[in-house]
Amino acid sequence: MGSRIPNPVTLVPELAEVAGALRKAGANGALPQTTIGLIHLRTGQLIGNTYAALRNAAALREAGESPERIAAVATWWDAPYFTDAERAALELAEAVLQPSTWGERVSDELYTEVARHYDDKAIATLALVIGQAGFWGAFALIGKPVPGVGPAEQWA
Repeated sequence: MGSRIPNPVTLVPELAEVAGALRKAGANGALPQTTIGLIHLRTGQLIGNTYAALRNAAALREAGESPERIAAVATWWDAPYFTDAERAALELAEAVLQPSTWGERVSDELYTEVARHYDDKAIATLALVIGQAGFWGAFALIGKPVPGVGPAEQWA
């Protein structure tokens, strides 16, 4: 059994350029790569996609993150493994990606907390990285790639 759809880049070749531009823009140095990886992992968890969660956990492992930090991303708010800046970024990602039953998703209080840790360029980069994760999340949910199988093998 494979993905529900063939390689999206072969179906929409322009996607390669978009993906490269998103990757380049997100890697502008405004955010630590670890923070970007944590946001990507949390996004995979939030959207409920095993492929995305496993792929992003593997990327964090390859980058040298501890098993404790990777496992604790799902419960970051009470885990002792994250900096205040990482917590703010994870909270922002959750606020953007989950519906709110009590009002606006990104409250002034949350924005103020994020701004305590990040400058304007980093906040814009956070928005881009969260959007990028959601962008790929749509492909993961619709295409349903096989967990544990890399893109090269998945869409060979």
